[in-house]
Amino acid sequence: MREALDHWPFVVGAYAVSGAALGLLIAWSYTTMRRAEKRREEMKRK
Repeated sequence: MREALDHWPFVVGAYAVSGAALGLLIAWSYTTMRRAEKRREEMKRK
């Protein structure tokens, strides 16, 4: 008799890694956008 590996820990791990990467990407994009907007406003004032 062969024992099969339980695949659910790998599926949950993949979702966790993907979710963390997506969160970091959103945070990085947001901070970059805010910096660009701030620079644009500073250039408008000059």
